[in-house]
Amino acid sequence: MFEENKLWRERLGKTSKELGKYFRYIFNGHVVIVLVFLIGTAAYYYQEWVKTLSPDFFPASLIMAALLAVLLTYSPIFTMLMEADRIFLLPLESRLEKYFNRTMVLSFFVQVYLLIIGLGVFMPLYARVNGGDFKPFFMFLIIMCVVKLLNILIRWRIQYFVETRVHMVDSIVRYCVNAVFLYFLFSNGGILFVLPVFFLLIGLFLFYQAQTKHKGLKWEFLIDQEERRMMSFYRLANMFTDVPKLKDRVKRRRWLDWIARSLPYRQDVAYFHLMVNTFVRGGDYLGLVIRLTVIGIAGLYLITFGYGQILFVVLFLFLTGFQLLPLWNHHQNKIWVHLYPIKDEQKKSSFQRLLNRVLAIQGIFLSIPLFAKGEWVTGAIALIAAFAFNYFFVNVYSKKKLEPLK
Repeated sequence: MFEENKLWRERLGKTSKELGKYFRYIFNGHVVIVLVFLIGTAAYYYQEWVKTLSPDFFPASLIMAALLAVLLTYSPIFTMLMEADRIFLLPLESRLEKYFNRTMVLSFFVQVYLLIIGLGVFMPLYARVNGGDFKPFFMFLIIMCVVKLLNILIRWRIQYFVETRVHMVDSIVRYCVNAVFLYFLFSNGGILFVLPVFFLLIGLFLFYQAQTKHKGLKWEFLIDQEERRMMSFYRLANMFTDVPKLKDRVKRRRWLDWIARSLPYRQDVAYFHLMVNTFVRGGDYLGLVIRLTVIGIAGLYLITFGYGQILFVVLFLFLTGFQLLPLWNHHQNKIWVHLYPIKDEQKKSSFQRLLNRVLAIQGIFLSIPLFAKGEWVTGAIALIAAFAFNYFFVNVYSKKKLEPLK
């Protein structure tokens, strides 16, 4: 006899045990100490930068609304479904309502933690333009939690649709509504401005609920989303320990084919070919570099905090380089790679060559916003620091990290 409560306890216990196993490796690494130090330094310069803002002209409400709306809109639901569920649980769909309600409650509390962090980061901006007033923090948090719950409920209903266009339109609409709601909230617009936007979210939920009333769950989509989330976590954990369950995802990026075509065809660069193609097409290595570079450029251009920007550049290079180290082990379980007539030293030098080029290019891009702002001395020092760190990371740090990864 099927017991919904038993299924929930088993899935929650298994998932918690799986995540806890790898979290021990993640939080025991020395990289956490480095990140705590760097984040603390960044927080200091952030506070100093906030002090330089003009309360009369700085658009704190607009910036807070635009960025925090992302946290409200992004509302994944952790269903903890598995591949076999599409066969064994599909006939029991009508009896799983409580199970999925619990997954939404779990997802809500996990994401509230992100709201607390996000709101905590931006409250100094709000206080700066509102006479140092931090008192509304808890009121803002409670209101945002209610809106977050509405976003999760809407997101659950949207997952009943197969069309990807519906998912995209929903995300855009909810982001705009959330951003307008937060702007009125942070700019002290009053209840007459806030409530209509709030009721608009309720209207969206009721509309989607009516549209999906007679639709069934899209099991393939839910299982695929859950698998993607777990693979993202496994890629993070793989930077600290071997993860047997990590699966490769290959994406053909035709617009970058010129990179492979520009490489010479010789035996001594065969492994470099493999590393380049893996970086471009395998996993999420390229996306990781692009995201960190864009975030770094935006931060350096929008926020000015003197020579602390040099540390900011080095921080992003370290985050990128450290997360690219698992690329070395990407093909460790493939037998055919070991058949290459190439020495181990050539393989290692090929990987370090790729790492060196990626970090060098990123260092140049991260220095551009400093020159664009006219901070020529800071930009030059940042560029020199980037190349110096690149040399140290590739030739010293990565060598020590790669030894146990053979």
